[in-house]
Amino acid sequence: MTFEELKALDHAHTLQTYGRFDVAIAHGKGATLWDLEGKEYIDFTSGIGVNSVGYGNEQWAWSIYEQALALGHISNLFYTQPYAKLADVLCRRAGMAAAFFGNSGAEANEGIIKLARKYSFDKYGKGRSTILTLKNSFHGRTITTLTATGQDVFHQYFYPFMEGFRYADANDLESVKAEGGKDVCAVMLELVQGEGGVLPMEPDFVQGLAELCAERDWLLLVDEVQTGIGRTGTLFAYQQYGIQPDAASFAKGIAGGLPMGGFLVNEKCRNVLGAGMHGSTFGGNPIAASAALTVLDILDEDALEAVKEKGAYLRAGIEALDKKSIGSTRGLGLMIGIEVKEGYTNKALAAQLVQNGLLVLTAGPGLRLLPPLTITKEEMDKGLAIMAQVLE
Repeated sequence: MTFEELKALDHAHTLQTYGRFDVAIAHGKGATLWDLEGKEYIDFTSGIGVNSVGYGNEQWAWSIYEQALALGHISNLFYTQPYAKLADVLCRRAGMAAAFFGNSGAEANEGIIKLARKYSFDKYGKGRSTILTLKNSFHGRTITTLTATGQDVFHQYFYPFMEGFRYADANDLESVKAEGGKDVCAVMLELVQGEGGVLPMEPDFVQGLAELCAERDWLLLVDEVQTGIGRTGTLFAYQQYGIQPDAASFAKGIAGGLPMGGFLVNEKCRNVLGAGMHGSTFGGNPIAASAALTVLDILDEDALEAVKEKGAYLRAGIEALDKKSIGSTRGLGLMIGIEVKEGYTNKALAAQLVQNGLLVLTAGPGLRLLPPLTITKEEMDKGLAIMAQVLE
């Protein structure tokens, strides 16, 4: 199939809900991709943070193959080994008590929202169900998680939106206190706002927020859909902030390319959701769980330390470029945001970079980089060389 044939088929039979780059990717290895015509690209996106262990990873692929032959799906009406082993590994490495598995980030965030409201209902009864989120946040595409998202641009078209959410200013504890009240049951936040522009939270704010939540018995919910599973240089970003949340959601990189999401809870919340109160037909699917176990095996502590080193190397390389269109960088680990200067647009710059062989993302008004966590120095250098060429 040619590129034009693929585009025609896409336009004929799929909803046009995505602003796609004019590229059709055929295959990849590591952090390098090739399109249908054989053109090479360096990937600084990893499928929006999903392909955590790169493309064509044989260890990951064999785990999927072997599990698919053994048992592809059976449902959560029966016990299977992969999800149980995965829950054990995640809880031990994250310092949490129990896990729930679903399929996506939005579903994971829906789960912790339900958890918070059920916890409060059990303890305090009705009337204490409001969840505070932060302005400029992004929590998903369902009606509930769109409402939780603290950006007005997403609060359109799909009326009526859910009740029970209010928004506070990021890095402003007084704003959180002002929005708090007797109706609040939880605060939910990203420790690095991804869609909002790769904006890390300040440690003092996060630690103060954790103390406030403990004082008022609000659950502290951390959305780690994008920051989790090694993206920031620790398994979860909260491990760099000196806090232990009541619940943390995850998705994207957990299964290395297969759809999977879920959340972890602490001991206090272990028994909040009982039989029949939450579920997911595909949650904990044996193939996805086997893939996730392999991802966690690859992303050991040495690999996570290397993520920090790679992130520092990439940011230093970008900062050293002779550039007129971009400014400073920010982020944690291999979650990197780049300022786009006035007079330029992130969409135009991203399109130029893709055209020249470097895949990047946009976020807020800037550029966003989420390379595979296994990217090599050689691949990073190739990407930096393309950036230097385009930005000149």
